[in-house]
Amino acid sequence: MKTLRLTVVALLAGVALTACGAADDAGTPTSTSTGAPPVTEQPATPATSPTPATPPAPSTSPTRPPKSPGGPTLPPPVGATTLTGTIAPGVEPGCLLLDGYLLVGGPRNVLTAGAKVTVSGRVEPNMMTTCQQGTPFVVESAQRA
Repeated sequence: MKTLRLTVVALLAGVALTACGAADDAGTPTSTSTGAPPVTEQPATPATSPTPATPPAPSTSPTRPPKSPGGPTLPPPVGATTLTGTIAPGVEPGCLLLDGYLLVGGPRNVLTAGAKVTVSGRVEPNMMTTCQQGTPFVVESAQRA
């Protein structure tokens, strides 16, 4: 019974689609079910000249992760930045976090989990990493605080 219903529905859909594209013997489209004749002419000139559309600028300003759970979300610093704090281990091996930033590069003898450090560098929010957390921060220099 279910197969019969599906077959009937498929046949009706095929007939409806065929009727939409039907043409008379002269090859011109037939009128629609509303009885309106087909549109065969376009206006000579448009009422207004088209203006080129300007796509909206993509929003690439990332947000800074909160300093602590429930803390405010702040925009990332622009240009060279200095951060001071205690480094925490990330969820992936070799990933180090400082104030919600993922530390990328820098001297690994200074940058170790639990160390209190001062690092200078720049935020790279669009950088791809294998770490699952933090906004990438490219370390240019680091020292123990």
